[in-house]
Order: sequence, then C-alpha cells, then structure tokens
Amino acid sequence: MKLDIQTLDAKKAGSIDLDDAVFGIKDVRSDILQRMVKYQLAKRRAGTHKTQSRGEVSVTHSKVYKQKGTGQARHGAKNAPIFRGGGHAHNRLPRDYTHDLTKKFRALALRHALSAKANAGEIIVVDSIALKEPKTAALQAQLGKLNLDKALIIAGAEVDANFARAARNIPNIDVLPNAGLNVYDILRRGKLVLTPDAVAAIHARFKKEERAAA
Repeated sequence: MKLDIQTLDAKKAGSIDLDDAVFGIKDVRSDILQRMVKYQLAKRRAGTHKTQSRGEVSVTHSKVYKQKGTGQARHGAKNAPIFRGGGHAHNRLPRDYTHDLTKKFRALALRHALSAKANAGEIIVVDSIALKEPKTAALQAQLGKLNLDKALIIAGAEVDANFARAARNIPNIDVLPNAGLNVYDILRRGKLVLTPDAVAAIHARFKKEERAAA
C-alpha cells in the first residue's frame, strides 16, 4: 500500500510504502478489537472501591428498642442494612480487574486496528511533527488544512517539545511517541497521523516479533 507524505501545510512531500501484512488486512475482526479495548480499560481501573459491611460501620450494636409492645418490627441493632447509617448487605471490596491476553493476540489486535484505519482512508503520513514555536493557534490552523479535528498523532521516537506544548490545549488531539501506540487510542480518534519514522518503527516492531516467533 502506498500513501502520499504531506507537510503540516498540506503540501505533498513524497510517498511511502505501508506493509500489507500490517496495514492491509481486509477482513478486520471487531471481536479482536473489542477484547483488546476491554483489556486496556481493565488495566486502567484502580479497583480501590470499598464500602463498609454491617460489622464495620460505626454505630451502636445495642438493641434499638424492646422486643415487644412497640407495634414495630423486631430489630436487634442499628447496623442492619435497612437503617440509614447501617452497613451494606453485600459490600464492595477492593479487587484487581486486570486479565491476561497473550503477546501474539495483542500484536494481532494492533494489526487489525491499523488495518481498520487504512481501509477507511483515515491514515495520514506527515513528513515532520516539529514546530519552531509552541503556538497553539498556528498549529490549529495547520491541522485545519489537513482536516484534523479528531486525531491521534504518533510523532516518532520522541515528541517535539514545542509541538507537545502547542497541541495540549487542542481538544480531541492526542500526541504520543512510537512506544505509546495502542489500540484504544487508535480507535477513539478519527484519524491516525504518522511520521515516516513512526511507520518505520511499526514495521520494525512487527518484523522483530515475526523473527522471534520463527
């Protein structure tokens, strides 16, 4: 697959070949993408939720009122779940939500996510992600020329400091280094913007995995 390389001013600056084994999967499986997104979101959960049981609340455990003669239901203590301030009947406890996916499956999910963007024509290759000055308005004007209002930008091995500062106040624009490329962020943004260095890093990443598997 061949794509044009553009500048931030939307001018053509050459072309680049994308590996069909990574960007050219035609039958993109949504179930693989769903499992990967669920895996990533589960890892983000702190799991620190906690509510108090009947034995943990700070209320008196003495009998509320006498057993008979009041005309009301019989109760033994105010820590019962039906009372305000009482404990939870099935209280929530801290837990770990993470689960495992194999390395091969995670790599496959990334291939499918990249291919989904390529099939939809939502990949743009930009020659350089760098600015002389960290000016948000100027960057927003440049992104407007490329029709980027909701995009994930993979800027290379390191993100240019001026570009990062200019982009951080623009809504729906995420800027990550090569190492930050992930399925969830690819799918949650409309377009995927890559540099030639980022494309080379993606190709090298999958070539390395193929050699390791062999």
